[in-house]
Amino acid sequence: MALESRPDQPHEFETLLESVRLMHCDNHAGEVASYIPELSKASPEHFGLAMATIGGKLYTAGDAEAPFTIQSISKAFTFCLALEVAGHSAVLARVGVEPSGDAFNAIFFNPATNRPYNPMVNAGAITIAGLLCEELGSGAFDFVMDRLSAAAGRRLTLDDAVYRSESETGHRNRAIAYLLLANGALTVSPDEALDLYYRQCSISVTASDLARMGATLANMGENPATGAEAFELRAVRNTQAVMFTCGMYDYAGHWAYDIGVPAKSGVAGGILGVVNRQLGIATYSPRLDVKGNSVRGIASFETLADELGLHAFDCTNMGSSFVSTLIV
Repeated sequence: MALESRPDQPHEFETLLESVRLMHCDNHAGEVASYIPELSKASPEHFGLAMATIGGKLYTAGDAEAPFTIQSISKAFTFCLALEVAGHSAVLARVGVEPSGDAFNAIFFNPATNRPYNPMVNAGAITIAGLLCEELGSGAFDFVMDRLSAAAGRRLTLDDAVYRSESETGHRNRAIAYLLLANGALTVSPDEALDLYYRQCSISVTASDLARMGATLANMGENPATGAEAFELRAVRNTQAVMFTCGMYDYAGHWAYDIGVPAKSGVAGGILGVVNRQLGIATYSPRLDVKGNSVRGIASFETLADELGLHAFDCTNMGSSFVSTLIV
């Protein structure tokens, strides 16, 4: 698709996002998450898209300012922060970076290591929460909130109702946490790790926030609109790698095949995608497929990837500009 700019018309990105929204808004497949009771209150018709550039621009369509909780999208950011504060070796001693092929809430570890497969499933994310608690103590959640707020470019808040709902009904996660403790992957109390985990998942965001947070990752950890340093450079690279291979749970292979950008989904209906050194893209639509991913969100990303040539291995992607200057 050729994009041209005219001062008397909406920006081409806004036009594209609105056309994608209209293309998929009549897709009513999927169900709103109900295993966390508070999430079942979301409007199934909410549908927002947002795109933020590393030049600091934001473009939106639909319900891009509708609030929802970040849920498992937070796992990418807490993994990034754990790499920074605990170090890569310490993190990798507790959790792997291999795709699991299992559901996000599976009570199953890598039999070769007796550790969670990766930080994007619940077991791995609870391990990461425990490691942050170990390193930062009672200030762990404030640290996470400060950094995610820096990435979003505004002060984020906790949705207390969702936090309470998760805490009261998260029995499967408690089972995972106690198994992690028994296996030595968790060294703080399960309740301490779980409290941070439930809090990070209950941070309220919008699609616009997520797009800016994605642009911060795309911009190597610096918020392109504010200049704030949110994440450490090497940690950002490794986080994007794990998002690419593990961020969409047991749909990760199809996502890499069809869409080809690092991404992370959440059961409140958000999907975050990162086009390195270019864009952060976010969608919000609460109807989920059986794997826990937003139906309209996946369809929208497929369209955007095709229209803009976003796939990492697309023929229009020239790769490293540094390398290309050396090829003769």
